[in-house]
Amino acid sequence: MTAPHGAVWPVLFGVAVLAGAVAAGLGGLSLADALTATGLPDPGPVTTYGLPFVRAAGEIAAAVAVGSFLLAAFLVPPQASGVLDVAGYRALRAGTLASGVWTVCAVLLVPLTVSDITGQPLLSKLGLADIWSVAGLVETAGTWRWTALFAAVVTVVSIPVLRWSWTPVLCAGAVFTLVPLALSGHSSAGGSHDLATNSLFIHLVAGVVWAGGLLALWALAVRGGAHTDLAARRFSAVALWCFVAMGFSGVINAFVRVRPGDLLHSSYGWLIIGKVAALLVLGGLGYWQRRSAVRALAVDPQDRRPLIRLALVESLVFGVTFGIAVALGRTPPPPPPVANPSVTAVEIGYDLAGPPTVARILFDWRFDLIFGTAAILFAAVYVAGVIRLRRRGDAWPAGRTIAWLCGCAVLLFATSSGLGRYMPAMFSMHMGAHMLLSMLSPVLLVLGAPVTLALRALPTAGRGAPPGMREWLLAALHSRVSQVLTNPFVATALFVGGFYGLYFGGIFDAVAGIHAAHVAMNLHFLLSGYLFYWVVIGIDPTPRPLPALGKLGMVFGSLPLHAFFGVVLMGTQTVMAEGFYKSLQLGWHTDLLGDQRLGGGIAWSAGEVPLVLVMLALLIQWRRSDDRTAKRLDRAADRDEDADLAAYNAMLAKLAEQESGRS
Repeated sequence: MTAPHGAVWPVLFGVAVLAGAVAAGLGGLSLADALTATGLPDPGPVTTYGLPFVRAAGEIAAAVAVGSFLLAAFLVPPQASGVLDVAGYRALRAGTLASGVWTVCAVLLVPLTVSDITGQPLLSKLGLADIWSVAGLVETAGTWRWTALFAAVVTVVSIPVLRWSWTPVLCAGAVFTLVPLALSGHSSAGGSHDLATNSLFIHLVAGVVWAGGLLALWALAVRGGAHTDLAARRFSAVALWCFVAMGFSGVINAFVRVRPGDLLHSSYGWLIIGKVAALLVLGGLGYWQRRSAVRALAVDPQDRRPLIRLALVESLVFGVTFGIAVALGRTPPPPPPVANPSVTAVEIGYDLAGPPTVARILFDWRFDLIFGTAAILFAAVYVAGVIRLRRRGDAWPAGRTIAWLCGCAVLLFATSSGLGRYMPAMFSMHMGAHMLLSMLSPVLLVLGAPVTLALRALPTAGRGAPPGMREWLLAALHSRVSQVLTNPFVATALFVGGFYGLYFGGIFDAVAGIHAAHVAMNLHFLLSGYLFYWVVIGIDPTPRPLPALGKLGMVFGSLPLHAFFGVVLMGTQTVMAEGFYKSLQLGWHTDLLGDQRLGGGIAWSAGEVPLVLVMLALLIQWRRSDDRTAKRLDRAADRDEDADLAAYNAMLAKLAEQESGRS
């Protein structure tokens, strides 16, 4: 069952219109509550109905872009030459067009947002100059400007692409366009905004990947594209994880904003109930999709009818769900559980019980939804890989498993324990977490050799078969980007230069009070540290293997720079982010300069443990290398009956005869 090429876009357009219509209709119903909550005048019907319509339709376009690039990158294989085949190329072009539509919608949302925030009708009282000047002062309007810029970059970059190697980058770029959106709205302010923002990001990304991948898969099936059965199997696994992530993050985000008793007594609560119901329907349709459509394709790859029918129904439900989500973002939530939150709770999302103590650091936990969840998933996936190897009869060193699990535990502790709780409020705690994330956790993770484990545990696609996860990993290892990043000078610059650029370049002072900035800093610490120690320790294969002396040179070359950074911090006379730390009004935290110098001392002394671990790892590698060399020489001697030694002895005997003849 196929359809003409032109039958795809009307359906995609219809899903976007459905989402916009639901958002506009529900937004209009909650208009009175919104005007009462903000105290602003009615901005007029163009803004009232146009803003939610354009936003919902734009989010569907963003989903189509993400899903199309996902399909081209991971769901259908390219040609043997690396050039996209017909199905991948069509998906790529669909992603380009959808990114362009997402750009246009984001641009339109700038004046619509200004009109909505100011309460001025868009067409009668606001000129272009007014909109531009006000947009720089309105956070939400600025969010849409950044979104438009990111989406435009993805659109332009995707136009000349023909090869598979660029499609994962485009998929990541399309997902990145959602970041400004995740940082705005109800979740970005008020108490518990750290949990709300993190959960919204997970929820939004999972929803867009699920909806966009489904629409791209439906388009592939309707066009009769090759490898539909393979794409359906792969996307089925992706959809299952997206459903779990959406449910988990959605529950957290909802109960951060509304108490269970308010669900039935507010418009906000009813919209949450409607969204939950839609998610359950989507889960049921997804389950039926796995039971019928995917199985039908496994039996007959040409039997696309069940997939097309179910995917179309599921896409329409997604349109309604996106509309409800946009309307939810425009509906005022009920009064918060805490009527008058403290300044600290408003600034960082939660209160602190008092000054940090050993007991509070060890036991006063606040789970980090991004890094805490990542630590648990990293550990679980690694253990699953080890179990697969052992079931196959292959051995895996226990020391590597212990190192990896310890690295995951350090990541969890640094971001979710009392240390992570106090990290945004105190420079010393921030620096302690920084050192764990950049100096200790990466060393332990690298010692776990995850790439080697993955290459051994993942199945090989086989000659002529579509590439899978193992082939994608090998392609990433041998890519030009990997070669550049593993250059010793680049890896060292990212690792050490981040210290100086962040703290002495004024970046930390400017962004210390922004939750998203702390997430980005933690990510930078972890990734730059992992990259540096990956190159230095070198258990996993790298595009640029270094000799032992080169590894030692990297370690001892970075140590003075790291120590000097700590010494400079200990001698500073100006407090970084002083305004933010004072705004927290923590009566027990008044010696800001002393706390900053303590952070410098932590940075100065933190390199000892990683240095010991690195040196031990290098010594063990050298010993094993010597052992392997000795065994190789012994085997060679056994094969040729020690011909090299016999020749050497004969040479010595001949020299002795010559000496005796002269005498």
